Amino acid sequence: MEAIDESILEEVTPVAMVIKPPLVANGHGFAWITEKVCGIIEAPTPRWWWIAFACAVSLAGLTVFGLTYLVSTGIGVWGLAHPVNWGWAIINFVFWIGIGHAGTLISAILCLLKQQWRTSINRAAEAMTIFAVCCAGIYPVFHVGRVWMAWFLFPIPTYNSIWPQFRSPLEWDVFAVSTYGTVSVLFWYMGMIPDLATVRDRAKTPLRRYFYGIFAMGWRGATNHWRNYEMAYLLLAGLSTPLVLSVHTIVSFDFAVAQLPGWHTTIFPPYFVAGAIFSGFGMVLTLMIPVRKIYKLEELITQYHINCMCKICLATGTIVGYAYMMEFFIAWYSANPYEGFAFINRAFGQYAWAYWIMISCNVISPQLFWFRAIRENIWLVWTICLFINLGMWFERFVIIVTSLANDFLPSSWGYYTPTWVDMITFAGTFGVFSTLFLLFLRFLPLMAFAEIKAVTPQGDPHA
Repeated sequence: MEAIDESILEEVTPVAMVIKPPLVANGHGFAWITEKVCGIIEAPTPRWWWIAFACAVSLAGLTVFGLTYLVSTGIGVWGLAHPVNWGWAIINFVFWIGIGHAGTLISAILCLLKQQWRTSINRAAEAMTIFAVCCAGIYPVFHVGRVWMAWFLFPIPTYNSIWPQFRSPLEWDVFAVSTYGTVSVLFWYMGMIPDLATVRDRAKTPLRRYFYGIFAMGWRGATNHWRNYEMAYLLLAGLSTPLVLSVHTIVSFDFAVAQLPGWHTTIFPPYFVAGAIFSGFGMVLTLMIPVRKIYKLEELITQYHINCMCKICLATGTIVGYAYMMEFFIAWYSANPYEGFAFINRAFGQYAWAYWIMISCNVISPQLFWFRAIRENIWLVWTICLFINLGMWFERFVIIVTSLANDFLPSSWGYYTPTWVDMITFAGTFGVFSTLFLLFLRFLPLMAFAEIKAVTPQGDPHA
C-alpha cells in the first residue's frame, strides 16, 4: 500500500472540532437517573418543604381575603377610577399569562426542533405554565364586577337569548386562554405517564401504588404503548406550537384594536409574544436554580442547560428592546401628535420612574448574558432573572396605566394608585403559584427521566 502524503492530511483535517457538552454530567446510567429523580418524592418530606408550604398557603390566603372583600364590598375597593378603568387586574393577568409561555415553548417548539437539552427542564416548565394560567384566570373572572355573571363569557344558550360579544377581544381571551390551559394540562400529563408508571412500580405502600397506578393508566412500557405515546406527544406538540404564538397575540389584541394612543399599533402581537417568552424563561431560571441547588441536581441541570436558557433570555430581551425603540419610531413616523405625546410622556412624564425601571430590567440587565463569566455565575444569573421578572411586570404597568392616565382630553387626566386590596390580591397570587409548585415538587416527578434517558449516550442505539 502506498504511503499517504501527510501534507494532504493536514489540508483536509478540521482545525477544531465542536464537542457537544453532555446532557447528563459524569456519564451516569439509567439506574442513577431513576434513583435521583424518584428519590425526591420517595424520601421523607424535608422540614424546609413544610416551612415553605406553610408560608405559601398563608400568602395565598391574602388572595382569598382580597377577593372575598372585593365581592362582598364592590369593585370600587380596587383603585379603578376614570380615566384608568383598567388597573392591576389586567396588568397582573397579562403578567401571569406571559409567565406561562416558556413551558409550552420548551415542550412543544423545542421538541419539534429536536433540542435535546429541553428534557431536564421541560416538566417543571410545563407545571409552571399551568400554575401561572391558574393565577391569570382569577383576574378576568373578578374584573367583570359581578362575578356570579362571569359564566356569560361562554356561549351558553339562555332563555333570554343573551350571547357574548364575539367582536370583543376580551371574549377572544376566554377561548384562547381556556384552550391554552386545556392543551397545556394534556401535554403535561401525557409526558408524565411513563414516569408515573415507574413511580408506581417502585412504590412501597399500597396507597402510593394505587394513587400513581390510577394516573399511570395501565402503562407497562410495551412497544405499542411507546408507539401510541410518541405519536400522541408529537400531535400535542404540533397543536401546542401555534397556541404559544396565538395566545399572547390575542392578549395583545385587547390593546392593539383600541384607538387609544400607545395601544393602537400593529407591533403588539410579535412584541407581546417575545416578551412572554422572555419573562417565561426568566421565571424558569428563577425557580430551577434554587431547586437545582436544594436537590443537588447539578448533574442533570448542567451549566449547558443554564447557558442555553440565558442565551434565549438574551435573544428575546434584545427583541423586546428593539420593540421599545420601534414604538418610538412608529410614533414619530406616524406624525400623530397624540401618539407622539403618549410615548414622550411615558419616558419623561409622571410615570417616568416606571418606564426607566422597565428599560433597566428588560433591556440593560439581560445584555450581561453576553459574557460567559456571568452565565457561569449561578447567583448572578438568578439575580438577573429576578430583575427580568420585575421588569416585565413594569412593562405591563407602563403599557396599560400610562396610556389610560393621559388620554385625549387633558381635563380628564388622572394619576393611578393601587389600593391595599389590589396589592394583597396580587401578592397572594404568588402564594397560590408557590403552593401549587411545592405540591408538584413533593408528589410528582420533577423531571421527565424517561426522556432524559433517551438523550444519553446509553440510550442511543447507534452509540
